[in-house]
This record gives sequence, C-alpha cells and structure tokens, in this order.
Amino acid sequence: MAAGRGVPVASGLVATDPFPPIRKLDLGDLKQCVALSLDRGWSPERSKWALLLGASETFGVDAPDGRGLAGAVVLTRWGPDLASIGMMLVADRYGRRGLGRALMEHVIAEAGQATVTLFATDLGRPLYEQLGFQPVRRSVSFVGQFRAARADSRAQAGSSARVRQATEADLPAILAVDLAAFGADRSRILTVFPGFAERLAVLETADGIAGYAAAWRNLPASAIVGPLVAPDPPAAQRLIVDLAAGLHGDIRLDLDPDRPELPAWAHAHGLEPAARTTVMTLGDLPDRGTPDRLFTPISVALA
Repeated sequence: MAAGRGVPVASGLVATDPFPPIRKLDLGDLKQCVALSLDRGWSPERSKWALLLGASETFGVDAPDGRGLAGAVVLTRWGPDLASIGMMLVADRYGRRGLGRALMEHVIAEAGQATVTLFATDLGRPLYEQLGFQPVRRSVSFVGQFRAARADSRAQAGSSARVRQATEADLPAILAVDLAAFGADRSRILTVFPGFAERLAVLETADGIAGYAAAWRNLPASAIVGPLVAPDPPAAQRLIVDLAAGLHGDIRLDLDPDRPELPAWAHAHGLEPAARTTVMTLGDLPDRGTPDRLFTPISVALA
C-alpha cells in the first residue's frame, strides 16, 4: 500500500470506506499515539511512544472523524536484513474494517527483504499468521515488587565481577557486547538509553564490560528491565538485583518461560506472570549472535 494513497477497507456497511493515507508519524503525534493506546485499554506508555517516535519509523492513519488516529504501527530496523514490528493498534471504533491488515501490509513492504519479528498477543496472532508469520518462542511478562534475598548478597560477594552504574564512556563497550549477543546492530535505540533509562548498569570483569542492563519507566509506578545482556544466568540475576535496588514500584521482566534460568527465580523474588505473548517471524531467522546471553528484550515493541 503506497504511503501517498488512501486505505480502502471493507466496513460491512458499504463496499469500501477510504481512510486517509498512511503517513509517517513523528514526535508531534505523541499525544495522539498515547490516546490511541488508551482507546484500546492499553497503558498510555508515553515514554515508550516518545522513544519509538524518535528512534524508529512509526506509521499511522488519521481518523476519518477527526478524532486522533485510526491506527498506528512501528517499524524498527536492526541493520539491512532484520527488523521488528510493534505497537500495532487500531482504534476500537475502526476495528474489523481491514485497517490492521492494511497497516501490517504497509509496514512489511517498508521492511523490504529484511526478516521481520514481532511479539504477538492472542488477539493479534490470527492476522499475523494470515500474513505468513510463524511462531518461534513464547514470552511471559513477570511483574511485581521485587524482593531481594540473602542469597543475592552472597552471590555478589563471591564474584570477582562487579556491577556498577554505567556512564556515557561505557556506551561503545555496551554496543559491542550487545552486537555480539544480538547479532545485529541495535545502536539506533541503545544510543538513546543513557538519557532515556532511569538506571543503566554494567557488569565489569577484569577483561572489561561483559554485560549490561537498563531499567526504564513505562508507567509512573512500574519500570521495565530491558534489555538485559549477560554472560550467564547468575550475572543476569546480579544485574536485576542491582537495578531493582534503585527503583520504586513494580518491575517487569519479559522472559522466555522455556528457559529455566530466570522465570522461577523471578517468581521467588515476588514477580508474578501477568501477560503472555508469542514471538513470531516473517522470513528466515538464521542463527546469529549468542542468544543465550539475551535475557530480556528492550521492549515487546522491539522483538
């Protein structure tokens, strides 16, 4: 669907109802994006929308009735051959009229030949399957007040590595560690994190920085821990403990429930499973990076 054309979609009342053209959104559309989230019963997540509008490519359709956006979707490129799709939303009053499919077809075309990944809710999964996406793994959000344990302190005392607050000077090392783990360049988002994240910590060994984690606030009373990159589960746990100690309110970890290292540990520290999604891919997803070192994503909007 070309960006300069209207979006004809079936309404069930007439043959077609043309929406305005799909257009690129920018930070000037932040208020409308937040309103679209609220319209669908999502949290407003103003900070996440600001991040995506500034660092990713966001596409939207203005509502024909003049009340904000009818729908939106975000594309984030991880180099030339990998991209992610997130925040696919259609206003409730425009549901079941083909707009979601039109937005998805548009953003898939924008991705070109890149493999595309996304986190799918149960509601969105049927559409994504119709468009050719295949499931690759599960994801569960663990949310709650983090409770530290004595064993956490003993683990830190018995390790030669140390966790400390990151500085701007650490960014090149963080990007290198992330590239080695993720296998694609996420710098367009991560370079924003020193100013965006509430807390940014690194795991430092005698050989240099071996891992890092960020905590950023999506809601006033809740912070997401992500991304989290570490050499092994104990190191990942140490980073979480350090970040949680400096945060108020709930924290959220988006974890693969089929990896045994963190879900049970998170539950034992006060976090409860709150939402489930499925990671899906369109196109070949070759082996890349060191997936075992990836413990949480940046966000479920950035698969």
